[in-house]
Amino acid sequence: MADRPSQGDARRELLIELFRAGLARVDGRRCVREALRDELPRAVWAVAIGKAAVSMALGARDALGDSLEALRVITPPGHGAEALIAAVPDVEILESAHPLPDERSLQAGARLLAWLEALPSTAGVLFLISGGASALVEVPMPGVTLEQIVAIARRASAGGRDIGSLNAERASCSQIKGGRLTARLGGREGRALLISDVPGDDPAVIGSGILAPAPSGDAIRRQVIASIDDAMDAVVAAARTRGLTVRRAAGRFCGDAQRLATQFTHELALGQTQVQVWGGESTVQLPPMHGRGGRNQHLALAAARLIAGYPDLALLAAGTDGIDGTSADAGAVVDGETCARIALHGLDADESLRHADSGTALEAAGALLHTGPTGTNVADLVIGLKQVPQRPSL
Repeated sequence: MADRPSQGDARRELLIELFRAGLARVDGRRCVREALRDELPRAVWAVAIGKAAVSMALGARDALGDSLEALRVITPPGHGAEALIAAVPDVEILESAHPLPDERSLQAGARLLAWLEALPSTAGVLFLISGGASALVEVPMPGVTLEQIVAIARRASAGGRDIGSLNAERASCSQIKGGRLTARLGGREGRALLISDVPGDDPAVIGSGILAPAPSGDAIRRQVIASIDDAMDAVVAAARTRGLTVRRAAGRFCGDAQRLATQFTHELALGQTQVQVWGGESTVQLPPMHGRGGRNQHLALAAARLIAGYPDLALLAAGTDGIDGTSADAGAVVDGETCARIALHGLDADESLRHADSGTALEAAGALLHTGPTGTNVADLVIGLKQVPQRPSL
């Protein structure tokens, strides 16, 4: 995991180490390998769809070996396809569109249906699903155009929508979401392993319900193998291993990023523990003209304003998929001096927030966190640290 320039004390590295511990617990390859550890040998046809599709496919290969007779993967570009091709030379990989669907998404949907029709009657069926499937693969309902589907995705990017209502709208326009893909199996037995990025970890919602139960019932065994709760638990364990006191927030956060920044910094400043951990997904209402960044960078910059001048407070906010909105950065790590660093570069934190241009300001402060694709996707982690920085002695 690479990150942008250090902010000058060990707290940034500590927060990144705790974040890494959360990612390791929900790594797609490890979670799939463990879930399939006791699978009985038989010919298996597998399809992996989502941001974590490559890592999940590698986990299936680890566990099943030569029993994995056919493997199809649908994932965004730049998500590790080369590593999968090296391990499984005969894999079929479709690099599709994300976060906005395009013609590639429709082609991927057509290929997915063709794959289902070609399934041998004797083969086991394995689905590996993670977040991102909503844009990556689609077969529109009759009369629904690609432009209409893109418009739904654009409204999602603009913020202010919760993922449940958004996925319901997507499913209403689709021939494969909301249980319709499962219905095409005609009662055939199969297994689905899912990495959840949605509240409640409901398989009927993950990926806009691409593996939701069919309306008339089906024989698919569904298992959520990783969630934000798992990542948070791993951060807690890693903090305690380092001798730190830690508090894990109950439930999953949602709502406006600036409001959440106020809540989190308040809890961090008044709390008695050194580390606090929150998990969930915020929203940002984008102005018509906006700059660069994503919801985690917006939350981090809002938090930086509130902890400005507090030498003992620092906070990390990042997406577990390594992507923050349309930004290539996962998020940011801020402390009590971040806003001062921003000002030294002639920028204003308040102005950056008003124009949704948090990425520009945080880059100037050396606060951005860059991981690249992580092989998982379980929403966002926010980790707060209350610790006086250790300055090098003269």
